[in-house]
This record gives sequence, structure tokens and C-alpha cells, in this order.
Amino acid sequence: MSVYETLLNATREQREALLSLPLLQAGARGEVGLDAYIAFLTEAYHHVKHTTPLLMTCGGRLPERYEWLRDGMAEYIEEELGHQEWILNDIRACGADAEAVRHGKPGPATELMVAYAYDMIQRVNPIGFLGMVLVLEGTSTAIASQAGIAIQQSLGLDKKAFTYLSSHGALDVEHTAFYESLVNRINDADDLQTLIHSANMFYKLYGDIFRELAARFLPQTCSGEAACC
Repeated sequence: MSVYETLLNATREQREALLSLPLLQAGARGEVGLDAYIAFLTEAYHHVKHTTPLLMTCGGRLPERYEWLRDGMAEYIEEELGHQEWILNDIRACGADAEAVRHGKPGPATELMVAYAYDMIQRVNPIGFLGMVLVLEGTSTAIASQAGIAIQQSLGLDKKAFTYLSSHGALDVEHTAFYESLVNRINDADDLQTLIHSANMFYKLYGDIFRELAARFLPQTCSGEAACC
């Protein structure tokens, strides 16, 4: 079993828990309102704007034996630069105030996820940042394009309001193969265990963003999370 397969197996439970969240399922069916979609984009902006700084920080903290991974971080940076502006453009296309989002604050769950990412890199082990990459890119691959099409159709919005979802669904398919090639070169058992732990944490932390949004935008008439939608 490859390192990447080991990682996927060790994080399957948390990944399935994330993908089964009511708000994600509702989004995939196009059953979310405009306010909920804008709120999702708002939280996305407040973590995506940290992607490039996190990649740079991770690259700078890697030890010399991971020089090859530092090169990988540089490739990611080239791909990720400016994606937060795509999100603001989508928000404008929805008729909302993008500048208010730019200068606003994230929700608690988003703030905690970003803080954990910086802490993992700077205090624990920069390899753990690859857990965040797994979660965000894997979720995009699994659901982003489908949700973008479904929400666009249900809300009747112009496709200009969905550049973030549509582009990331396609881009992250390519990124997944690149990510797999990087992870498979990790041969330190302690680093792999840190990566697995971090990925499981990021699945929970990223899920908490959708749980917070669901509390605001989904009907609160059910007794259990999985039954809400």
C-alpha cells in the first residue's frame, strides 16, 4: 500500500463524515438559498486568502531533507496566487458587497481552522500542512463542480458567480495527482503519523465551518444532523 493510500484509509471516517454533512449535501442538490451561498463564499474567502501565505510559511519551515517538497510548495504557490480575488468576484456577481467581505472577519470555525494550520506549521511539524491540502482539494474534487452547477441552476445566477467552485472542481482533479506524487515520497513514519492526525483534524475543522453555516441557513426542525436534509 502506498503512502497516499495509507493516508486515505486512515482518514476515511472523517472524510465521509464531512461529505455527508447536510449543508454539503443540500449544496450538491442545489437546495441552498442565495444568502447561504454568499455566506459560504465569505468563509471561503477568509481561508483561501491564507493559502499562499501558508504555502510560503510551510516551505520556509521544511528541513533540508525535504528540499524536494519545498519545490512542490513553490508549484502550488504558482497555482494558488490570487484565488481569493476569484471569490470576491463571485460575491460581486451575486449582488453582494465584496469589499465588506474583504474587510470583514471570518466566522469562529474558519478562524480556528486557519489558526490551526499556522500552528501546525510553526509549532508542530510543517508536514502536517499537507493534511489541510488533502481536505480542501479532496472536498473540491468530490463536490465543488457538481454543487456549482446545481446552485447556479436553482438560483438562476450568471456563471460569473461560480468561478471559484467551477474552477476548483476542475483544477483540484489535476492537483490530486500532484499531491499523491508528493505524499508518496514521505518515508518518515513519524511525519506520516503527523500528517494523518492533521488531516483528520482538518476534516473536523473544515466540517465545523459548514456546521456553523447550517445552523444559520438550514431548517432546524430535525432531531439529528444526518436527517436534516
